[in-house]
Amino acid sequence: MTIRLLLADDHLLFRRGLRGLLEDMPETEVVGEAENGHEAVLLAQRLQPDCILLDIHMPVLDGCGAVALLRQGGYRGGIIILTVSQADEDLVCAIRAGADAYLLKNVTPEDLLKTIQAVLSEQAVLSPEMMRTAFNALRQNAAQGWGGLSEREWQILRAIQRGQTTAEIAAALFISTNTVKTHVRHIFEKLGVSDRRTAVTKAERLGILPPKG
Repeated sequence: MTIRLLLADDHLLFRRGLRGLLEDMPETEVVGEAENGHEAVLLAQRLQPDCILLDIHMPVLDGCGAVALLRQGGYRGGIIILTVSQADEDLVCAIRAGADAYLLKNVTPEDLLKTIQAVLSEQAVLSPEMMRTAFNALRQNAAQGWGGLSEREWQILRAIQRGQTTAEIAAALFISTNTVKTHVRHIFEKLGVSDRRTAVTKAERLGILPPKG
């Protein structure tokens, strides 16, 4: 089935070039274009695309604001930020607003298509260049108590993401299994979840954890 896309970017030449690239792919169809975040929200409500690709810095309403309004309005499709910005605050803002992926504009056509397909399969994606930025932002926000997780709780959540068992986590961190279980219970309470898989999924969406890769 063809993937219906909406593009939002205030640079006409880039937007038209991206449209041409995507329309050359048999898997995708561009159903609309917007030159700012406000237009993107209105078009998304009317067209209901499968996925939206939008820049972070746009007039009238920026990418973060558009993502937040889309999610608040009930949009459940994929949202991909496609930008030149490598700023920590832009990445964190996009993830917290509800974006599924954050890509730099130097992405290859093949990787762009893979990302579109990934987010429609409910996966989160970051450009490789942004992984260090994401980690640094995570560290900073963890120190500020973002998400309410302590450093130890974050370590355990990261181990859960890797698929480690309670016993394996305890051995790696030189603590008892009971201590691990206590930390896991606290993680669940702080994230408002009841199982490991949901904890990891929510933490990745919030930007507390970088996507597994």
